Amino acid sequence: MPSSLYVGNLSYTVTGDSLNKMFSVFGTVESAKVITDRETGSSKGFGFVDMTNAEDAQKAIKTLDGTETDGRKIVVNLAKPKEDKPRSSGGRDGGYSSSPRREGGYSSRR
Repeated sequence: MPSSLYVGNLSYTVTGDSLNKMFSVFGTVESAKVITDRETGSSKGFGFVDMTNAEDAQKAIKTLDGTETDGRKIVVNLAKPKEDKPRSSGGRDGGYSSSPRREGGYSSRR
């Protein structure tokens, strides 16, 4: 069964390729990705690694969590499933709200 791992506190020089090499020692890596800022393209200091075998993923967690890489103690654990976040609507449930008309507002005068 495949496992997705969260890898945090990464040096900003770590790439997807270097993550792949770091974890492939423990088993087959399906994908390794460092999360980057949309605007600047700079690393956000964390990433995700998908491994094909859950036992290999557990070995990687046990061995790599808390180890120092590029001068930083990395965090490695099972990734939590991505939550679907509702789109922001400015604090309202559906965009514009309708309110009852008031008498005398923008009505035409006679």
